Amino acid sequence: MLRMPITRRQFAKGLSLAVAATALPASGAAERLPIAFSTLACPGWEWSKVLDYAASHNFAAIELRGLERNLDLPSHAVFRPSRMAQTKREIAAHDLRIACVSSSAHMDESSPSKRTEQLSDARRFIDLAAALDAPYVRVFGTDSDGEKSIAPSEELKERVASGLQELGKYAGPRKVTVLIESHDRFVTSPVLSEVLRRANSDHAALLWDAHHTFADGKEDPELTVSQLGKWIRHTHLKDSVVDGNGRKYVLTGRGDVPIKRQLAALRKLGYKGFYCFEWEKVWHPDLTDPEIAVADYARVISDYLNELARHSGRPRC
Repeated sequence: MLRMPITRRQFAKGLSLAVAATALPASGAAERLPIAFSTLACPGWEWSKVLDYAASHNFAAIELRGLERNLDLPSHAVFRPSRMAQTKREIAAHDLRIACVSSSAHMDESSPSKRTEQLSDARRFIDLAAALDAPYVRVFGTDSDGEKSIAPSEELKERVASGLQELGKYAGPRKVTVLIESHDRFVTSPVLSEVLRRANSDHAALLWDAHHTFADGKEDPELTVSQLGKWIRHTHLKDSVVDGNGRKYVLTGRGDVPIKRQLAALRKLGYKGFYCFEWEKVWHPDLTDPEIAVADYARVISDYLNELARHSGRPRC
């Protein structure tokens, strides 16, 4: 279990950071840095607050991963067909984009009935992404409740690759790409590159969770990007520190995850996607509240990106 207890002093410091971030001048999406946050960070927020907060803190996009504690996004009232036109107008009015629609579907099931269920669920999310003009839908290789320490077998890798290929065929005509996240048993470059080669689809690619390839896959970001860069379309960023036999999440830049190097590797690659904050408040309710953590991320990552741009002599991302 990843935990982050917070003291009163830490809370006060974080609050001051949040206030400072709130003071950032508003600007259009075209002028904003390509930063995003996942709604996993703010399970208690209503839709209007998600949009208002993102725009006022200079985010260019949001990733949808549940809303108001409902992870089954297609069933939420905000995303029903009868309301979709209004929802899209609200997104546009805030100069925002939907960076990714993230499902819980996993491609590891060997039972025909369970596999059909997972693929069907992924298709529901692909349909939602298409309706929202969102480019990506996230799926998993393996169930997050399963065994994580055992390397995937050849049979498992083939099942996952086959699932990605099948979903890619469905997603392509809808102008959506299906992304496998580097997660659980699929966190190393050799495994992920093999699966994506086997999938062999223009509409199946990678969501690079840079925390997992570093903390669980034991890879330096430069290696990961050199091996997987051609498939990276979207990115999850978060920070943590070693805590006993595991790790605990901390505010951005306070841990030992090499986030600045991760950003530098992506910029060198020519990455055009969003840098998305995944603060797992849904799973770890004792984490710092999103009003503090999300604003802090915007400030820190914006500073990192602007610093990298100055040093490279190139325009900012």
